[in-house]
Amino acid sequence: MKKLLIFTALLSMHFSNVQSQKSKIPKDFTYLHDVIPNIEYDIRYYGSHNFVGSPIDGYECPTAILSLRAAQALAKVQQQLNTRDLGLKIFDAYRPQRAVDHFIRWAKMTHDTVAKFEFYPMVDKKDLFKKGYIATRSGHSRGSTVDLTIIDLNTRKELDMGSPFDFFGEKSHHNSVHITNEQKKNRQLLKSVMEKHGFRSYSEEWWHYTLNNEPYKETYFDFPVQ
Repeated sequence: MKKLLIFTALLSMHFSNVQSQKSKIPKDFTYLHDVIPNIEYDIRYYGSHNFVGSPIDGYECPTAILSLRAAQALAKVQQQLNTRDLGLKIFDAYRPQRAVDHFIRWAKMTHDTVAKFEFYPMVDKKDLFKKGYIATRSGHSRGSTVDLTIIDLNTRKELDMGSPFDFFGEKSHHNSVHITNEQKKNRQLLKSVMEKHGFRSYSEEWWHYTLNNEPYKETYFDFPVQ
C-alpha cells in the first residue's frame, strides 16, 4: 500500500510538471505532437548537429511548438501524406528570439567555422546575413513557420531533397538547377501539399514554410522551447 501511495504521488508530480511546462506556452500555441501524434522530430537546435555546431539558446527540450492555427493546418498536410505511406519530419518550428540572438552572436565570431564543411562550404561566413540565410528577426519567432521534410513511413527515411536541412547554398534554392529530376519531384511534392493547406514557401530554402494567415504577424516571442 505504501509503495502504491509513493507511485501515485510521483505520477501526480510528473503530470503537475508537464502541466506547469505547458502553462508557460501562450494560450494560442500548442505542442505539435498534441495535434499530430504521429509526427516525427529531429530538432537540430537542441543538439549540436546544426550550422553553429552546438546547442542553441532557448531550446531546452527536443520538441516542437507552433501556433494552434499553424499546427491544425499542418495536421491536414500530415493526413494527406499518410494516405501515401508518407509523413512529416520536423527540424524546427517556433524559435525563441534568444535563439536568433545566439545566431547573431555566432555570425560575428568569424573564426568559429566548426560546421562550415557540412552546412556552408561555398559561402563565406561573413556573407550569411547578406545572402539571407540568417536574419536579426525570424518568422519562426512569430510561431507559424516550420522547417520540415517528408519521410517514408515504412523505412523512416527522408525523401531525397537534393541538399540537407540548413545547407546554405544555391543547391537548397527551390529553383536550383543542381539537383536531379527525382529530387525536384520530391521538393515539388512537399511544396504542393504545403501550399494546398495554406503555407507559403521561401525561395532560398526548400524546407522552410510559413502559414499564410499566421495569427501573430508582428509579434516575436521569446519563451523557451521546453
